[in-house]
Amino acid sequence: MTLEGGEGSGKTSQALRLSQFLTAQGYDVLHTREPGGTLVAERLRNILLDRSDEAIAPETEALLILAARRQHVDHVIRPGLSRGKLVVCDRFSDSTIAYQGYARGLDLKQLRAMNGWATGGLTPHLTLLFDVPIGVGLRRRRGQAGGQNRLDLETRRFHSNVRAGFHALAKREPRRIKIIDAQPSLDSVATTVESLVLSWLRTLQSPKRRRR
Repeated sequence: MTLEGGEGSGKTSQALRLSQFLTAQGYDVLHTREPGGTLVAERLRNILLDRSDEAIAPETEALLILAARRQHVDHVIRPGLSRGKLVVCDRFSDSTIAYQGYARGLDLKQLRAMNGWATGGLTPHLTLLFDVPIGVGLRRRRGQAGGQNRLDLETRRFHSNVRAGFHALAKREPRRIKIIDAQPSLDSVATTVESLVLSWLRTLQSPKRRRR
């Protein structure tokens, strides 16, 4: 499963909480993130988020993300799935469509084809989309430790387009993508997420995902 959302949506905190909760419930969980998850992919992440004076072309940005994703899929996600793990991934393909497609203006059809090549056709079974108004998300990011990265400094219009892109994706695939109101407290949102995910897992009727 994947967790998606714009800047300051709280998805990273919720991914960790969800992974810990599911582990406590007896599931064999693999918690990972994008871009990142492997040594090479983390190096590419640093390039993508670095506040460098050199502008990164949208096409370059997309190619770096897809390169990191291929490493991640080959070295982390597929091996984890083959071992029966429940993968919880902080960002995946939907972020590429929202950020590089809807916000950067790259061709959506081409991006989807390139992403299919990068993932080998791998798609999430469930995606949680953490949604907050743009102003709320950006205020949260300004208040977080570690400073702001390159994406945080994008225009409000850019972030609005990212949010609109995510909503368009949710409308396109409502059975897979579930929108979560991420404005309440972390605890409140976590409770909503845990209930939704447990309900989804029960429908899978897949005891092999649990530890024996």
